Amino acid sequence: MTEKLDILSFGAHPDDVEIGMGGTIAKYAQQGYKIGICDLTLAELSSNGTVDIRQQEAKNAAQILGVAERINLHLPDRGLYKTEEAIRRIVGVIRKYQPRVVFAPYWVDRHPDHANCAFLVEEAVFSAGIRRYEAEGLPAHRVASLYYYMINGYDRPHFVVDISDVIEAKLASLRAYESQFEKTEQSVETPLTNGYIETVESRERLWGKQVGVAFAEGFMTKQPLIISHDLVGEKQ
Repeated sequence: MTEKLDILSFGAHPDDVEIGMGGTIAKYAQQGYKIGICDLTLAELSSNGTVDIRQQEAKNAAQILGVAERINLHLPDRGLYKTEEAIRRIVGVIRKYQPRVVFAPYWVDRHPDHANCAFLVEEAVFSAGIRRYEAEGLPAHRVASLYYYMINGYDRPHFVVDISDVIEAKLASLRAYESQFEKTEQSVETPLTNGYIETVESRERLWGKQVGVAFAEGFMTKQPLIISHDLVGEKQ
């Protein structure tokens, strides 16, 4: 029997989720929540590394963050088109693991795969809740919330999560992808090999400073957030 997940985060490539919300994953995993990552592709067209190396790096990164399940749908890299087959495959994952909350990349990003991943996940979240929508014979499941994390983006987030206590875990998960972020004699120069991890750390520091903490990760939402007892704080 498959164990249900509290949080399921989708990325186009292994390392997308770690870049955007590795700290949030580590934070909630430490609190006992079950978290899964679903990579849509093997990133087989990446300029550096190999599929086998990238998969081992993804496994190591997941262990660092405390991820319970890591799935790969083996969809084609640079082939994340808006097809019914791709949507149905993602619906199958959502119904199998029945997450309460789903995350996807922010739809505004320089990499088309990231934006297309957001579209596919949004479509799949909706279809997963339709009883008569067929996907691997699994029953319908309604996700409570869908949020979006930023990979290459610096837009003003709709909300942030304090990751001050787990920033080192996030950075360690990124360093696990040595083939992507480390420049060697065998690798070619890409936007990732020239201080990318330091740039991500600086972004999280900036967002943290805006809310009075050391580090924070920023997220987008298309639905209103409910504020209850936290609006004013504890009564004096």
